[in-house]
Amino acid sequence: MSTSKHIQTILNGTIQALKTIIPLEVTMGAPAMTTEPYEQQEMGVLIGIVGDLKGRIILDSTPASFSNIGNMMFGMPLEGEMLESFTGEFGNMMAGNLCTQVGQNGLELDITPPTVMVGHTKLYGFQKAFQLKVTIATVGEITILLTIDEEN
Repeated sequence: MSTSKHIQTILNGTIQALKTIIPLEVTMGAPAMTTEPYEQQEMGVLIGIVGDLKGRIILDSTPASFSNIGNMMFGMPLEGEMLESFTGEFGNMMAGNLCTQVGQNGLELDITPPTVMVGHTKLYGFQKAFQLKVTIATVGEITILLTIDEEN
């Protein structure tokens, strides 16, 4: 399978994973190429992907949006260390579900443990990156960044 086919499969799987995890109206923007550095403004979670493709998935948003997702899922607002822990787990849920989605299309991926990033962060070191803006009703916006390092 070509790299462009892998990327399309991952982008489609990301959309399906998000819609599976979040039972709210999810509106996706068009995927766009982006260059380094990618600048995260407030809070995000990074999960490495390995297997048929090597790269990273970064979920980037605000603490308020991640807290709103936690509130929607657990019925209580999250803050501080609980919010940071939840953000990592949300990334795990997304990436794990993504692996299941793409596996059904013949793409074998595995994920690394999540890395939660708080504050302004610049990300370098990727060959290609695709950015997907997502609006979740009553929650806020999330930017999903898929960085591609290499195809195995």
